Amino acid sequence: MKVALVGATGPVGQRFVSLLDGHPFFELAELFASGRSAGKRYFEAANWVLEVPMPEFVKDMKVKFIDEPVESQVVFSALPADVAMDYEASLKNQGKFVFTNASAHRMDDDVPIVVPEVNPDHLEIVSREGFIVANPNCTTAGLVIPLKAIQDAFGLKSVIVVSMQALSGAGFPGVPSLSIVDNLIPHIKNEEAKVRRESRKILGKLKDGKIEQADFTIDARCTRVPVRDGHTEVVFVQTAKPASAEEVIEVFENFSGVPQEMNLPTAPANPIVVRRNQFSPQPFFERMNGGGMSVTVGNVREADIMGITFTLVSHNTIRGAAGGSILNAELAFKIGVL
Repeated sequence: MKVALVGATGPVGQRFVSLLDGHPFFELAELFASGRSAGKRYFEAANWVLEVPMPEFVKDMKVKFIDEPVESQVVFSALPADVAMDYEASLKNQGKFVFTNASAHRMDDDVPIVVPEVNPDHLEIVSREGFIVANPNCTTAGLVIPLKAIQDAFGLKSVIVVSMQALSGAGFPGVPSLSIVDNLIPHIKNEEAKVRRESRKILGKLKDGKIEQADFTIDARCTRVPVRDGHTEVVFVQTAKPASAEEVIEVFENFSGVPQEMNLPTAPANPIVVRRNQFSPQPFFERMNGGGMSVTVGNVREADIMGITFTLVSHNTIRGAAGGSILNAELAFKIGVL
């Protein structure tokens, strides 16, 4: 199936390009970007910032201007939210199937925020005549997978999360060096609200064709730290039923979902990787687990204030961005939504 990529030259667009190289379901056939990139070959237009080389197949592909017609039925979007708002709605109205990393439509009633191991059934609300499927904010994407495991086994009453987020989450050129070297930034604009809203929508139930938000409480504090890739999060969870640390670890170790059952190409064998020590996970060592699609959890223990606490690491531009969207499209493809 031929697919298009809009916002192709930025860091998340580059992740899409890298992950779609040789994909068994999708052929990247069209690239779209802003006027300063349009008309150029991709290797001329993209300031490549990834740790892996630019794939050969894409180097000489011509980048189209974003206002040009999109021929492909399936569109991956790595657009900024302000551009995505009207543009993605227009694609949907043209009958396109849009898988977006942007936040613009995440809270729309007819747009599911999908993490396939967590809420694959939410795809049922989309229209076959054209739709938008969102993946979550990069912080939320890593958080909801272990929360789903806990929710199914013990129930959720309340969640507190403190994130230490990588620089790549701010895009390119991103945070000025003088702001982040020998420093951290204790607030990221709009991030905390996204975590609160999106987590409850993703972990909510589908009822009568609508998504009912989950009824647990959640709060977040989001910070930027001098790490290239990989968001680290410290999580405190009050469960509905009592749970010991060992019971939670066992639930994490045994957790899997529909993508693993279907053996989807981008799905990790283990959505949750558990480290049984106090000094893991660390982003440098753990962010590429499962090809960047696994969430690595460590330092799981009982908490004095709330029931359980643990630390997680999740790759923010793979599981939290391009990889998440591609996995959503793989699931939609396999269940016949596309």
